[in-house]
Amino acid sequence: MKIFKRLFQLSLLGGLAVTIVIGGFYLNMKGDLPSVEVLKDVQLQIPMQIYSKDSELISQFGTKRRIPVKLEDMPQQLLNAFLATEDNRFYEHFGVDPIGMTRAIIGQITGNDAGGASTITMQTARNFFLTREKTYIRKLREIFISLHMESLLTKDEILELYLNKIELSHRAFGVGAAAQVYYGKELKDLTLGEMAVIAGLPKAPSYYNPISNPERAKFRRTTVLQRMLVSGYITEDEYNTANNEEIFTKRHGVDIELSAPYIAEMAHKKVVDMYGTTDAYAKGLKVYTTVSGKMQRAAEQAVIGNIYAYDERHGYRGPIKRLWLTEDDKNYLLAQKQKQLSENDYEKFEDSLADVQQQPLENTEIVEQISSTKTYQDLIVAAVMKVNEQSADIVLGDGQQGVINWKQMHWARSYIDDSSQGSAPKKAKQILTVGDLIYVKNVPVEELADDSQSAEGSLSVEDSLTAGPPKQYRLSQLPDVSAGLVAISPDNGAILASVGGYSFSQSQFNRITQANRQVGSNIKPFVYSAALDSGYTLASIINDAPINQWDKSSGFAWRPKNSPAIYEGPLRVRTGLAKSKNVMSVRLLRGMGLKHLISYLERFGFDSEALPKNESLALGSASMTPMQVATGYSAFANGGYLVTPYVIERIEDSEGEVLYQAEPLQACYECEQAQLDYAQSFDTLDDADVELITAKIAPRIISRENAFLVTDMMNSVIWGGGGDWSKGTGWSGTGWRAKTLNRRDLAGKTGTTNESKDAWFSGFSRRLATSVWIGFDNPNRNLGRSDVNRNLGRNQTAGGEAGANAAQPSWIKFMETALTEFPAEPFEQPEGVISIRIDKKTGKRTNRSDKTTRFEFFKKGTEPTQWVTEDNVDDILDNKVEETEEELF
Repeated sequence: MKIFKRLFQLSLLGGLAVTIVIGGFYLNMKGDLPSVEVLKDVQLQIPMQIYSKDSELISQFGTKRRIPVKLEDMPQQLLNAFLATEDNRFYEHFGVDPIGMTRAIIGQITGNDAGGASTITMQTARNFFLTREKTYIRKLREIFISLHMESLLTKDEILELYLNKIELSHRAFGVGAAAQVYYGKELKDLTLGEMAVIAGLPKAPSYYNPISNPERAKFRRTTVLQRMLVSGYITEDEYNTANNEEIFTKRHGVDIELSAPYIAEMAHKKVVDMYGTTDAYAKGLKVYTTVSGKMQRAAEQAVIGNIYAYDERHGYRGPIKRLWLTEDDKNYLLAQKQKQLSENDYEKFEDSLADVQQQPLENTEIVEQISSTKTYQDLIVAAVMKVNEQSADIVLGDGQQGVINWKQMHWARSYIDDSSQGSAPKKAKQILTVGDLIYVKNVPVEELADDSQSAEGSLSVEDSLTAGPPKQYRLSQLPDVSAGLVAISPDNGAILASVGGYSFSQSQFNRITQANRQVGSNIKPFVYSAALDSGYTLASIINDAPINQWDKSSGFAWRPKNSPAIYEGPLRVRTGLAKSKNVMSVRLLRGMGLKHLISYLERFGFDSEALPKNESLALGSASMTPMQVATGYSAFANGGYLVTPYVIERIEDSEGEVLYQAEPLQACYECEQAQLDYAQSFDTLDDADVELITAKIAPRIISRENAFLVTDMMNSVIWGGGGDWSKGTGWSGTGWRAKTLNRRDLAGKTGTTNESKDAWFSGFSRRLATSVWIGFDNPNRNLGRSDVNRNLGRNQTAGGEAGANAAQPSWIKFMETALTEFPAEPFEQPEGVISIRIDKKTGKRTNRSDKTTRFEFFKKGTEPTQWVTEDNVDDILDNKVEETEEELF
């Protein structure tokens, strides 16, 4: 009896000691327990999301994938699955489950630890406030925080926090992200079996995740479903149906709605600069850009389509690799290439075939080779399985069969170099060989052939044949050339669309903001603007004749020439810009002075230190980015203001509260006038006036008159100089192809640099300024030329590559769509500009009204005072010099 009494006393003392110790721990930790404010305002780490201005998702940035979901929006069976598996007494205990805790302690003592001590509340406490270290101190803290949480939060609030915080592998945090990552679905669309898979992950996310370990995931799913069945959450039939579902899942990326990766990266960098890395990636910021979804899609299609067009007309460079090559095919290829290549290039080609095996690969090896080859944009990897007379049978990575018909491959004459192509092929074997690993594209519906030339009995992967004829594809290749397009609003600099290259996954270098390339004749509108500022007019006569300037330091004469090398004698300034007369641009520079031009270019935001300090500046030897060109051209479109490009319209937090709102400087003539008038009068203002005088105006860099006159000259680049073609008085500008847009309210300028290393077309309407560039990232490589491909008919581009045929097609294609957003809006003639009839040949005033005259615009006070006489104009030609072969811009 005394023994039991002593044991009882010891038990009391032990319990008291434990209580004192635990109490001491609690008092010691009490100050570290999270406050009610912290618990009520727990911040989930939510990635940054980038949107278009019309709320289409462009990209997501952050180390953790999380899609917060309210408890009431979660399917009840998903909640049941987690409760049955993780904490079936969740709504009954006080944060710590005595039954589960007792079972865990006994298991520890007996060496049969079955777990189960951590409740959902305890897991939530650990996930938010503690580490995963296994120590008794950490466990005590976990218990205290759990009790604290239960006293401050409701059960539903705790469960919602848990389900949004829990780690579920593959960077998915929370059930919303898990549903998207594993199944590409929203929670409401999950099946019971899929819910059970997700509910089984918390025990060991990496071990049981269905992507890496489908068999383990299936086993764990069964466990979850059994517990749901035992708990009465599902019926026997529901259990059997869910348990028999196939485990079919793959990793799903973010559901991107709009392809604009270069825009996303611009916005991403800006946000990181504004908020720092931690907050940018974890605060759930929603970043709304200035980009229009419609325009961005049009820009992508225009740039990518133009890149493919350039790439195809310069020839087929061959397969990605040769998986196998028979001896006969090898001999045929060598005989073919020996006719086309130089001795040195032929030897290199011969060496490239030396290690290619002759024996065909097994079907599984073919699929493996296809699947392991990276794709870009809309390119699809395929293997050539049979070559017919004028078609080829292919197999894709999923084992599906396809066919390339003649119409979809007859473009593919051999590429020799950037300026040389082989003869047009007549048979498919001149293009493709069995065993080639190639890129193909889907064929647009309107181009599909009515029949397939695929031969019967072609080699294919086992069990790959589908009902009906094989799908048709177009032969393609990964382009070498690069390009970019940017469109901004001249009113405030908002970037409306931007494509920084062919593929962001191939190259993250943004050619719109990072590539400084020589601009060629895209510089000329700025040169002509400076000339007008120096006293020239649109009717001033400049001699279009060769220039010969001796350079004593080098011992050579600089002889810039026109391209093409055609000289027309005295021409008006308007004609010189529209026809892109190089020697006239140089003469204008000489007339105003190099220092004046450099100083003038600074107004448009160009760095004078980076500008060449010689006369080549007038021909475009300066290097600029497409963004800089578009910004500079915007000053002509908006009446003389320098806007600042910006890409972020606003930033919201995860709850939709606006944290940042862009306030760009506006190009607003009405605002400028209102503010000037108010400064002089101080009259009482109505509401409309208040808006005008409080507007933030972009700096004026040129006069309205200058902007209008340059714009009107650039309109002639597209629409020519009028006149009567039947009487020989009509002429076209270099940008005449844009007439197809049937918009008179457009202005633009072509640009081609030395040896055609860069080609440009930049232009604008009143509300949209767009610049397009195309060239190679290697500045030593030129765009070359292409010969006529006899397989393609008349409607093809051939000859030397230049701004008009290499860059402008992309500009036209984009503007075709973009201009539908902006009704035709003629450029407004300022009050300070008048129109006077002049003689076309002399630029002098005239009373005649025949084909030799036209109305011309002048800034008031600069109009001609002399009248044309019946006599011919004095000859102002310089002494001509012998032309040379030196290239120019």
